[in-house]
Amino acid sequence: MVNFDLLSIVLVLVIIVVSMTTHEATHAFVGYWLGDDTAKKMGRLTLNPLKHIDPILSLLLPLSLALIGAPVFGAARPVPYNPNNVRGGDWGAALIAIAGPFANFVLAFLSFGVLALVGDSSGQTIVGNFFATMTVINLGFFIFNLIPIPPLDGSRLLYALAPDFFRDWLLKAERYGIIIVFAIILIAGNQFDYFLSNAISFFIQLFSHIFAF
Repeated sequence: MVNFDLLSIVLVLVIIVVSMTTHEATHAFVGYWLGDDTAKKMGRLTLNPLKHIDPILSLLLPLSLALIGAPVFGAARPVPYNPNNVRGGDWGAALIAIAGPFANFVLAFLSFGVLALVGDSSGQTIVGNFFATMTVINLGFFIFNLIPIPPLDGSRLLYALAPDFFRDWLLKAERYGIIIVFAIILIAGNQFDYFLSNAISFFIQLFSHIFAF
């Protein structure tokens, strides 16, 4: 869909920064809405990308994946919160976690809507290129972050549903969660790419039906 010349690389970097910043800021805003001011005190209640972006996980990793044509995913600096301050207990914490991927889903949906409006499904124009890439990258972030492995956002639903003994295991696993995630990607890379690519295609087809495009 996208030919990676210098302009496309710049567009991808801009999209990654916007998408990651929106993801993390949404965590912070929902946490504040639910009564926790931890993120606000740490300066994370903002859309300033410098407060959220991790140079390696937020920029280098997703950009590298985009350049080699692999499904794009990545991570930013986690937004802190105090579960003792959050209304709703574990379910409030789960809502904070799910808010980030949901923000990416909304960005993907709106981007596809603009793509349908301009009528450029193949990304031949700069505008079409931008919003086609915006759609795919945000769907990648949305799907990847919903995987229920600590510390990914999807694991917070498990915390809310799991019995105490399993929750203790999740807490221990969270210390090594990012290592576990990358180990799975390295060991089952082809299968992971297949899963992520097909999941992204499913949502793009869904958007196509919604927008009749």
